[in-house]
Amino acid sequence: MARARVRIEGASSKDLEYIVSQLKSMGQALNIKVEGPIRLPRKNLVLPTRRTPCGDGSDTYEKWWKRVSRWFVDLVGDEKALRQILRIRVPDKVYVKIILLNS
Repeated sequence: MARARVRIEGASSKDLEYIVSQLKSMGQALNIKVEGPIRLPRKNLVLPTRRTPCGDGSDTYEKWWKRVSRWFVDLVGDEKALRQILRIRVPDKVYVKIILLNS
């Protein structure tokens, strides 16, 4: 049995839930054991910028925030079934990485 870990990252948790629901439905159809999602802590990206580009006036800053959610899903099944997972539709704003694990 082959084992794969799917790492999903994105700013919107709705997009991540959509991918996990696709993985679970495909897992039921192909008899793949789906474990997860395992939710990791959110990563907060902060970008402080100066309001006035010329440098004159008072020192005022703005902070721009972006929150990135990260989830893991583990899949256990035969290799032919795991290759079918590559056919899942992924939204443009979501990063997906598939790692094959030794088991």
